[in-house]
Amino acid sequence: MRSSPRKRARALALASAVLAVTGAVVAPPPALGADIACSVTYTTNDWDTGFTANVSLRNDGAPFDSWKVGWTFLDGQKVQQGWSATFAQSGAAVTATSLPYNGRLGTGASTSFGFNGTKGSANRPPADFSVNGTACTGANKAPTVSLTAPSSTGTYYAPATVPLAATATDSDGTVSKVEFYAGDTLLATDTAAPFEGSWGSVPAGTYSITAKAYDNKGASTTSSPVSVKVLSGPTIVAAPATAQVKQGATTTFAVSLAGAPSAPVTVAVARTAGSTDLTASPLSLTFTAANWNVPQNVTVASADNGGALGSATFTASSSGYTAATVAVNEISSSTSDYQLAFLTQYNKIKDPNNGYFRKFGNILVPYHSIETLIVEAPDHGHETTSEAFSYYLWLEASYGRVTGDWAPFNQAYTSIETYAIPPAADQPSNSGYNASDPATYAAEFPSPKSYPSPLQADVPVGADPIAAELRAAYGNPDVYGMHWLLDVDNIYKFGRCGDGTNTAPAFINTFQRGSQESVWETVTQPSCDTMKFGGKNGYLDLFTGDSSYAKQWKYTNAPDADARVVQVAYQAQKWAQAQGKSADIAAVVKKASKMGDYLRYSLFDKYFKKIGNCVGPTSCPAGTGKNSEHYLISWYYAWGGSLDSSSAWAWRIGDGAAHQGYQNPLAAYALSADPALKVTSATGAQDWATSLDRQMEFLQWLQSSEGGLAGGATNSWEGQYATPPAGTPTFYGMFYDHQPVWHDPPSNQWFGFQTWGMERIAEYYQATKDARAKKILDKWVPWAISTTTVGAGGNFQIPADLTWTGKPDTWNATSPGSNAGLHVEVKNYNNDVGIAASLAKTLLYYASGSGNAQAKSVGEQLLTALSANVDSKGIAVPETRKDYDRFDDKYNAATDQGLYIPSGWTGTMPNGDPINSSSTFTSIRSFYKSDPQWPKVQAYLDGGAAPTFTYHRFWAQAEIATAFAAHVDLFG
Repeated sequence: MRSSPRKRARALALASAVLAVTGAVVAPPPALGADIACSVTYTTNDWDTGFTANVSLRNDGAPFDSWKVGWTFLDGQKVQQGWSATFAQSGAAVTATSLPYNGRLGTGASTSFGFNGTKGSANRPPADFSVNGTACTGANKAPTVSLTAPSSTGTYYAPATVPLAATATDSDGTVSKVEFYAGDTLLATDTAAPFEGSWGSVPAGTYSITAKAYDNKGASTTSSPVSVKVLSGPTIVAAPATAQVKQGATTTFAVSLAGAPSAPVTVAVARTAGSTDLTASPLSLTFTAANWNVPQNVTVASADNGGALGSATFTASSSGYTAATVAVNEISSSTSDYQLAFLTQYNKIKDPNNGYFRKFGNILVPYHSIETLIVEAPDHGHETTSEAFSYYLWLEASYGRVTGDWAPFNQAYTSIETYAIPPAADQPSNSGYNASDPATYAAEFPSPKSYPSPLQADVPVGADPIAAELRAAYGNPDVYGMHWLLDVDNIYKFGRCGDGTNTAPAFINTFQRGSQESVWETVTQPSCDTMKFGGKNGYLDLFTGDSSYAKQWKYTNAPDADARVVQVAYQAQKWAQAQGKSADIAAVVKKASKMGDYLRYSLFDKYFKKIGNCVGPTSCPAGTGKNSEHYLISWYYAWGGSLDSSSAWAWRIGDGAAHQGYQNPLAAYALSADPALKVTSATGAQDWATSLDRQMEFLQWLQSSEGGLAGGATNSWEGQYATPPAGTPTFYGMFYDHQPVWHDPPSNQWFGFQTWGMERIAEYYQATKDARAKKILDKWVPWAISTTTVGAGGNFQIPADLTWTGKPDTWNATSPGSNAGLHVEVKNYNNDVGIAASLAKTLLYYASGSGNAQAKSVGEQLLTALSANVDSKGIAVPETRKDYDRFDDKYNAATDQGLYIPSGWTGTMPNGDPINSSSTFTSIRSFYKSDPQWPKVQAYLDGGAAPTFTYHRFWAQAEIATAFAAHVDLFG
C-alpha cells in the first residue's frame, strides 16, 4: 500500500519584531563574569524565493543580561522581516540582538527568535554562530540510551523486585542522569554510569518499562520499551483455557510453568468441577529447570455413554504455585471434525496467554503476529493492519455461525471503528476539502532515489464526483475507511496523531516512494506529521518537494481489507438470518455498507483523470463526472489535510492501478444488490453494480493459458502517466502491467494473491451461481490442484512464487481473446499454512457450487495436513528467512538497493535514532537489537546460516480457523 503525495500548503510566519537592517555591526555586550558557552539550533521552511527561519539559543555557560547572536550567510540570503530580536545585516554578516524582555538568560535557559528572508536556489544553514562574540558549539545532540534490564524474557513474581539498568552516551557532552519509568511513573534515577536502579514491591501485572537519558545541556532521549509481566507468584500455565471434546472422544491441553523452578516441581491435574464423564490423564506432571517451559499434554477423555452433554473444569496445581484451570465442554459425537477443529483453533487465537491481541479496556486489537521480530509488509510484528482487523471480523463471524453467539462479532467491529477508522478528531480539516480540486499532482517514480517528487500545480486534475453525495448520505465531511497500518504498542513512540506521548495504538505509515521501494527501504513515519520528529519538515520532504510545509494528517486505505469487511458482513448477515438473529448484527451490517460506500474512492483514477489511453500528465485530460472511474478495486485510496483548524484544507486521491488479487465481486454484489448491504448514497449502488461487471471482465482478461491470473492494469503508466511500451495490451484503455504498483518483489509473484482473489470469486460463485465466475474457476482450479501436493503426516507443498511470460490480448468485450500468449510457471514451492488454508477455502466453495468432487477432496486433504502441524498457539511451520540479510543494508547506488536518504537530509526518530544518508533499516529501528530473537539475526549478519522462525501471523491463523468453519457451513 503506497500513500499519496501530500496536498500543497504554505505555512505563514507570524511576524512581531523590531527590524533594523543597517550597514554596521556594533560590539557585543559583555557576559556576567565567566566565558560564554552556547548552543544554537537553526531551522527553515523554504518556498520558491524565500524562507522562514527559526533560531533557538541555549545558554550553556554563565548567566548574561543580553545577547547578540551573529552568523554569516553562505548563499547570499537577506533578512527581510524578523521577530523577538533586532536584526542588522552587512553583506553576508548578520546579527540578532536581544530585546529588553528576553535578554536575560540563566545557565541552561533558552530563547528563540526568527525572521523571513529571501534566497536564491540554495539556502544552506550558517555554520559559524556566535553569541556576544564567542563561537557557539552548534545544536545540541540528544544522548542515546538503551535498556539492558529488565529483560522481556525474565520471570518476576509479586511482590517483585525488578532490576533496572541502561547504557547511555552523549556524542557532544556528558550524560547527566538516567530515569527509569513504568509507563508515566518514575521508578528510579541514577546520575552516574553504570546507570542502575530497582523497582521494589511490584504487584502482579504487565508493565512497559523505559529509560530516559538527559545530557548536560538538558536534551533527552527515551529508550525503546520493554514489556515485563509480573506474576502473582510461581505460576502454572495451561493452554488453551477452553477446549471442546466430542462425546466419546479425547482432546488435550498443554501445561507448563511460567518460570524456571529451583528444584523439580510436581504438578497435579484433577477435575475440580463438573461432569464425571470427563476424565484426565496423566494426573501428575514433573517440571525441572531444564523442561519448565516445554508444554506437557494432558488428555481429557469423554465417556461414550450417550447421556446429556456435560462440561468440567480441570485444575493443574502445585504447592506454592498459582494454579491454572481449563474448561472442557462436551459436544455431540455427530459434530463435524471440522467444527471441532474450528473451535480448537478459535480458542487458541482468543486465549489471552497466546498473545494474538492487545487489550485496551474491553476492546481487543489484533497484532500482525504474536512474534515481534518479523519484517514483511508491516515492519514489526506488534504493528497491525486493516487486513488483520478484517480477519478478526471474519473469525468472529464464523464463531457466530457455529455457536449462534454474535456478541464477539459486534465486539470485533467495535475494535475496527474505535481504532482502525480515524476519528473526526484525527482528520480535523475535511470541512476545507474542495471536491473540484481534490489534490495537487506529484509524479511517482520507480526508485526511492528519485524522491522527493515535486508537487506540480500546473498539471490538471479532475473533480471528485462522489464527495458531495457521501456527505449528504452520512451527514459529515469525514472519510469512513480503515487506515492500513497501526503501531499497536507505540514501539516507534510517535503517539496519538504524532504527539509523541505513550498513547497507543498509533497511526503510522511506511511505503511512500514508488514501485521499487521494498519494506527494507522504507522510513516509518507518523500519519499525523506534527514536525516533532524527523527533519526540519518532519518526514514530508522525504516524499514530496514543495516550497514550504504545513503540519498535516494523512491516511491510506487498503481496499482489499475494507472489501473483506463487506464480504464478511454479507456472509454473517445470511448466517444470522438463518438463525433468526438478523437484528443482533443489523447495526454492524449497516456500518459495513457505509464503509463500502466510501470504498468507491478506490474505483477512481488517482487524480480523477479520464480513464483510457491516459498519456502525459498535462495532456491526459481531467475527468468530469464519472469518466474518471475505472470501476476496479485499486491498490489504495488516501486522504489527508491540515492539522491547523484555523486554516482548513484537505485532499483525496484514488489510484489508477488495479491488481487482480484485490478484486472482490462478492463485495460488489452485496453493495449493489443485497437488501441489507446495498449502499444508501445517490449513485453508490449503481457504481458497485458496474464494478461487479467490470471486475468479472477484468479477471477473465487476465487469465493465462494455464489458468493463473496475471497482474493487472493501470491508467497511469509508472505512476506518472508515462508512455507504455509499444504493443502493450489494454483493458478499456488501461495498460496491462504484470506487476502493478509493487516491484520488489514483483506484486504478482506471490501465490497468495492468486488464492486470496480466487477465494472471493469462489464465494461469489457459490452464493450466486454466476456463470462468469464459474468459467474462470473451471480453468483456475485444475491448474491450482495440479501444482499442489499433499502427503502424509502433515506434509504438503503449494506454489510459493510464480513467473510470467507473454501478455493478454487487448480486451474486446464482445469477442474476448484466448490469451494464447500469456503463460505462468511455478518458480518454487513452500508450505505456507495461511495460503494453504486460503486455497482450501477456494476449492471448497467451488466444490459446493459446482459439485466438483476432486476440488472437495483436495480441499479436505489440505485441512487434514494443516491439522497435523498443530502447536500450543495454533497451526504453524518453521520458515527460513534469507531476506533478513537486508536488516543492515546501506544504500548502494550501483544496485539501487538499501535505505535511500537524500544527501544532506538529516533527522531523528522519536527514540533518537539518527536518519541520514548512512542509515540502514536497523539503524533507524534500533529497538530491534533489544528483541529476544535478535541474536539469531545478528549471527546471520555475521556470516552464519539464515535464521529460522515459526511465526503465528494473525491473518494466517484466522484463515485456517475460517477454512475449518467454511467446511462446516458448506457440507454440514
